[in-house]
Amino acid sequence: MELRVLGQVQIQVADRVVAVGPPQQCAVLAALAIDAGRPMSVDVLVDRVWGPVAPPGARRTLHTYVTRIRRLLERSDTADNRSERLVLRTAAGYVLDIDRLRVDLHRFRDLVARARESRCAGDRRAAMLREALDLWRGEPLTGLTGRWVERTRERCRQQYLDAVLAWAQAELQVGNPTVVVGPLTDLLDEYPLVEPLTAALMRALHATGRDAEALDRYAATRQRLADDLGVDPGAALRGLHVAILRGELDRAAPAPLAVAAPARHVPAQLPPDVYGFAGRSNELDQLDTILDAAAEQPTAVVISALSGTAGVGKTALAVHWAHRVADRFGDGQLYVNLRGFDPGGSVMNPAEAVRGFLDAFAVPPQQIPAGLDAQIGLYRSLLAGRRVLVVLDNVRDADQVRPLLPGAPGCLVVVTSRNQLSGLVAAEGARPIALDLLSVDEARQLLTRRLGAARVAVELPAVDEIIARCARLPLALAIVAARAAIDPRLPLATLAGELRDARGSLDAFAGADAAIDARSVFSWSYRALSPGAARLFRLLGVHPGPDIGLPAAASLDGSPPAHVGPLLAELTRAHLVAKQAPGRFAFHDLLRAYAAELAHALDDEDDRNAAVHRVLDHYLHTAHRAARLLDPHRDLITLADVHPGTTAEELVDEAGATAWFNAEHAVLLEVVRLAAQAGFGTHTWQLTWTLTDFFDRGGHWQDQITAHTAALAAARRLANRTGQAYAHRGLARAYARQGREDDAYTHYREALALFRELGDHTGQAYTHRGLAWVYEQKGRCGEALRHAQRALDLYRTAGHRGGQARALNSVGWFHTLLGDHQQALTHCQQAIVLHQEIGDRPGEADTWDSLGYAHHQLGDHHQAAACYQHALDLIRSFGDRYSEAAVLNHLGDTRRAAGDIDESRRIWQRTLDILDQLGHPEAEQVRAKLTG
Repeated sequence: MELRVLGQVQIQVADRVVAVGPPQQCAVLAALAIDAGRPMSVDVLVDRVWGPVAPPGARRTLHTYVTRIRRLLERSDTADNRSERLVLRTAAGYVLDIDRLRVDLHRFRDLVARARESRCAGDRRAAMLREALDLWRGEPLTGLTGRWVERTRERCRQQYLDAVLAWAQAELQVGNPTVVVGPLTDLLDEYPLVEPLTAALMRALHATGRDAEALDRYAATRQRLADDLGVDPGAALRGLHVAILRGELDRAAPAPLAVAAPARHVPAQLPPDVYGFAGRSNELDQLDTILDAAAEQPTAVVISALSGTAGVGKTALAVHWAHRVADRFGDGQLYVNLRGFDPGGSVMNPAEAVRGFLDAFAVPPQQIPAGLDAQIGLYRSLLAGRRVLVVLDNVRDADQVRPLLPGAPGCLVVVTSRNQLSGLVAAEGARPIALDLLSVDEARQLLTRRLGAARVAVELPAVDEIIARCARLPLALAIVAARAAIDPRLPLATLAGELRDARGSLDAFAGADAAIDARSVFSWSYRALSPGAARLFRLLGVHPGPDIGLPAAASLDGSPPAHVGPLLAELTRAHLVAKQAPGRFAFHDLLRAYAAELAHALDDEDDRNAAVHRVLDHYLHTAHRAARLLDPHRDLITLADVHPGTTAEELVDEAGATAWFNAEHAVLLEVVRLAAQAGFGTHTWQLTWTLTDFFDRGGHWQDQITAHTAALAAARRLANRTGQAYAHRGLARAYARQGREDDAYTHYREALALFRELGDHTGQAYTHRGLAWVYEQKGRCGEALRHAQRALDLYRTAGHRGGQARALNSVGWFHTLLGDHQQALTHCQQAIVLHQEIGDRPGEADTWDSLGYAHHQLGDHHQAAACYQHALDLIRSFGDRYSEAAVLNHLGDTRRAAGDIDESRRIWQRTLDILDQLGHPEAEQVRAKLTG
């Protein structure tokens, strides 16, 4: 006897099929069969058959169905020459006591799992996967409906899709491409945006000699992606397309399809679940329903939009539900607070959020493109074919969300916002859920879970007054509960009286429906703080970043970290701030606004300015140390002494500096803005100077442009020519990285004029090297050489050995571009010696690239390749994506000249992938090499 669920629910005995009965009886058997061998409670069975709202008498009907199923199975088992009692009743519920492999779904999964074992030979693997797929007789659980049925059906569909792709790969590897074309074509009609399906079908068509059809499939997928999602195909599919165009794909030995392979890194970004979460059962059910119904949209991303007033518990609901369903998203969970209503105005832009998600997937910085569109494409490619839950918290509007939406089915997005996001509902089909205030019962439940049932029960009148005074707003109730929990002996009636006496205005929720004086609740909690914690709370309101570390908070307070740590712990216990990560703290934007109000009301302007000065000094001096660690050979700027009470962090190595920059990235951008707005112009341009190498290495070139634009404006207001010169040069460097040579030239010329006025030889030399690069891009290598030689002369005048080494390399490079390769070797070999003496790895890498190019031009391809490899090894040790692409491009040229055509194409393809990710215009030159 066997049980079937992959199609209609049936019992098969030999060649005979036994009808199970009416749909609900089939659902009971299916529920038992899918969890064969595991006890299932009556409540769970009722939920699976009838859903969350079961009719009266459902339990009695269930027992009747179980009795009938037991008899059917026992008769079928007897006919199959067995006599066992198969449906057992245990203390934990009902259990189907049967070998799981007698259920077709479990046999399917077992065959797929065994086929994927490494010891399974290719022909055996293909046969086992064919056997697994043959078990499917149609839509799983055909004819059944309900939330559990739809959820189970969607899981089975995903497993079927993965199995088909694995089978196609196995058949291609054993030389049977013809058999997979039809099934893959049918499946692609159902899932037209899943790029791995297109890749598998293109390989099969190519293997059967149907290249034209393969190219047509690529064109159709590319058009569909552009029309539906506004993106291009991923690098893998583009590379396959080029390989077929060039005739470079081996028909006999197709590359493995990395389709259903697990993610290399599974992000788990959800904040901790909410302590004492209560109520919201209706909203939780709606979210469950949305998730269960996701199967109805196989070609779209499902989006749930939670909206409601500030403090109503949108984030708490989203995070709590996300934890409940996290196990259904095995490829990870992403979370970001987009700060849409931050009182300081530091709304997160989509580029910053996308970059954070790429970091969560552990994408190396050198593989992250510079342009937003390219980053979005990479992000969506990472999510394609995966099950990832994406929580976008505190969203301002639909435009902030759209770039963060995945591009293929399988993922679910939860969005929270104070706005209703009607545009997202209309255009993207988001499912809206509006949150209201808690009911009185839900509010009591929240207080009960946080304070204990006994304490609440003996003071119900006081509890009800607290609920009324907090207007059933979760944020206010959580703050009151924290105060009560801190002092278990304090009567709740006393707390209610304090709330009754609290004063405040009614404009805290301007435009909202909540009839609550938020300031009254906040002020009541604030007054319970110690004086030190109260002062720190106020000062945190003037800090601009989305979060803050302990040393920065200590600087803000003007006290040692050992003193401030307990104050932050006190604020955390009072629920006035939240601990985001070890040593980092944040708070709700309503509380941030309240803290800022208090600071302006209670602290005089001199005290506030001193706090801002200290925290700016903290970031400036720590960032300066970090910048020195990233590039010890960089020309320096002179900082003023730190303001008394400032704590600068002690960083000891390059790894620590990089980690600090990464942790503070979003904060530093806001600190630059704060410095500019608060009139700290010197901090503005000097802090921006410290960020240049970090931005450049990580490809954060738009951030570099934003910061240096603010720095230039600040330096101009100060009439500070040094600051202006550095800002112009920083802008030129960023524009040059983006391929905007004219903008780069303009800012380099401005910088050069200022450095000349200042008599700064090093600054002039650095800028001449930048101008040489611009002239090279314009094809004017003679002028480029003159600028490089001028840079070398100035560095020698200044006694700057690191600059001399880099200028020697530049001079050698331009000599070889002009055909004087022996002069190039002479200058570059001198540069190598200097770079190695002072330990300048980036400069040494650039010089090995120049030497390789000179040897290539002299016809010594073996020596050229060796030089390029030295350069690549160095570049990969510190990470510079554009430089890696440039060296690879040269190495490809050398391999081609040496007659190794296949290797040159592989190298150029790697080059093209990097340049495409960077969105760099030089990508077209490399693409021409591949297609020309």
